[in-house]
Parts: sequence; structure tokens; C-alpha cells
Amino acid sequence: MRYSIPIRKHLPATAASPLKTLQYIVYGAAILYFGRTIFIPISFALLISFVLYPVCAWLEQKGLSRIGAIVVSIVLLLLLGLLVVVLLVSQFMRFLHEWPAIQSKLMQSVTDLSQMLVDVFGISEDQQHNFIAKISDQSGGNILSIIRNTVSASAFSVVMLFLVPVYTVLILYYRKYWVNILIRIFPGEKSKSVREMLTLTIQTYYNFIKGMAMVYIVVGTLNSIGLLLLGVPHAILFGFIASVLTFVPYIGIMVGSLLPITMAWITYDSIWYPVGIIAIFTFVQYLEANVIFPVAVSSRLNVNTLVMLLAIFTGGIVWGMAGMILFVPFAGIAKLIADRNPKWKTLSMILGTENTK
Repeated sequence: MRYSIPIRKHLPATAASPLKTLQYIVYGAAILYFGRTIFIPISFALLISFVLYPVCAWLEQKGLSRIGAIVVSIVLLLLLGLLVVVLLVSQFMRFLHEWPAIQSKLMQSVTDLSQMLVDVFGISEDQQHNFIAKISDQSGGNILSIIRNTVSASAFSVVMLFLVPVYTVLILYYRKYWVNILIRIFPGEKSKSVREMLTLTIQTYYNFIKGMAMVYIVVGTLNSIGLLLLGVPHAILFGFIASVLTFVPYIGIMVGSLLPITMAWITYDSIWYPVGIIAIFTFVQYLEANVIFPVAVSSRLNVNTLVMLLAIFTGGIVWGMAGMILFVPFAGIAKLIADRNPKWKTLSMILGTENTK
């Protein structure tokens, strides 16, 4: 009697690759999530290093030592950030000085709204008070956790303010050493190709950040001018807050317009001022998307809007607010690298737009 030995049929590599890719994604997400305390400051330092490297290289060509060029570039960056913070804080302090008058107008608006609920919808004041009391009771139990999370986030931010500059200095000072390590990690790639891709990534990201800074300045200025013409209080503060929030496509400009719309409604008690603010922000957003951004950002990363929103959403889940800031440039860098690697053509098409060459 003959016994036949079953022959195992091996799956082709193409069938196993999607499963292996999914495993890499799951493992990578787990590592990023549980190691976020380590990876977040390093990621910020790495991106800052990309921005400061051309400045450091230029200063070194002028005769400064490597550590001297690094210190000068970081001090200049800190002074620029401090100047922006001082301007925004000064505008915010002016806003706080007028808070009593704003509060009285706000209370009057709340009273009018309560009366409208009584007259139009028949909701009595006792029902409104009971509803507000119920919401307060439900949210009261979360106050302690909110305070604890706020204190924890503040402590982490203080640590970040110390760690990020230190990591940036170390990355810039030992940059040749890190490049050699990167070459050894990818032994299959030629040394020249790795160096060229790294140089191209740094140059493109530097030009992108420089262009985006110009976009924020121009958009903030246009927003502020429009709000000043309408007579909205604290126009500069609201204009630049809305400009920075354009970092989040579509959603950011809507969130940024809520503050000036609310202020205009309370100040003037007229529907036409909020309508004017919406018209101004819509026009500026159109200019930003079709004129300002293409002109200011010469080397566009060409990441499509869906991928950008997914990067922001995923970053928020994995790393919180820091992830929402960091994952978008990471997606842009991944797109840039995929464009130069024929094996990653599919990834380049997923991340890119129809206009990508």
C-alpha cells in the first residue's frame, strides 16, 4: 500500500507581502506609541536640524567652528521664536485688559439667548438651569483628571524645551557620524545614493519650511488687515492665530475664524460683521491656496489632502498634539524619498497628487 506524502504549496512572495507590510505597520505603530516619550523630542530635534543645517554650513564656510556655528544658529532661532511669542503675548494681554467689558457683553448675549429659548421653543428657565446643572455634574468628575493631564503635559513641555535644543546640537555636531551609521543600515544602497537622497531631503525640507514661514506671515498680515478694516478688536492676534491654524487643511481656517466671529458678534451685535469675517477669510484662503503657497514654496512636497488629514489624525492618536505637528512633514519626507526610488512607485502615487511628476 502506497502512502503519498502531501506536498506543501508555498505561497508566492506577492501574496505574503501584504501581510508582512501589515505586520510592519502594526509593530511600527506600537513602537511609536509606547516610545513616544523618547521619539517626540528626537523628532522635533531632527526636523529643526534639517532647517538649521544650511545655516550652520554657511557659517562654517565663513570661518566659524562647527560648535560655534551650531550655537549661533540655535540662538538666532530661539530669538526669532521669542519675538513671535512676545508679540502674541502682548496682543493677548490687551485682550485680557478688555475682558471685563467682553464678559458683560457675553453675559448679555447669554441672557438674550435664554430668553429666545423661552419665547421661541418654550423651554423654561428652570429647564435650562436643570440642563446646565446636569452637564456640570457630569463634567465635574473629570476636572481632577483634566488638571492632572494638564500638569503632566506642562511638565513634559518643560522637559521638551530643554531636551530638543540639546538633541539638535548633538545631531548637528555629529552629523557625519550619523550619516555613516545610516549608510551601514542600508548596505544594499550605494553610499553616494544615500548621501544624495539625504542632501536632497534636507534641502527640500529647508526650502519648504522657509516658504511656509513666508506663507504664514503673508496670510496673517492679510487676515489682520481685513479684520482691522472691519474694526474687529485684537485683529492682529486673531489674524495670525487663523494663519497658523491653516496648517490643518480646511478645518484650521474654520476653527481660526470662530474667535473673531464671536468677538465681532459680541462687540457689534450684528450679523453683517461675522459675514464680513467669513468673506475675508474665504478670500484670503483662496489666495493662499492658489497664489501665495505656489509662489512662496518653490519646492512643494505634493502630498495630497487626504493623506495630510490622515497623517494629522494618526499623529493625534499616536503622539497627541506633537504627532499632529510632526506626522505631516514626515509624510512629506516619505513622499520625497519615494519619488526617488523606483521600487516605491506605488507609495509615491498613494502619497502624491495628480499633478505629481
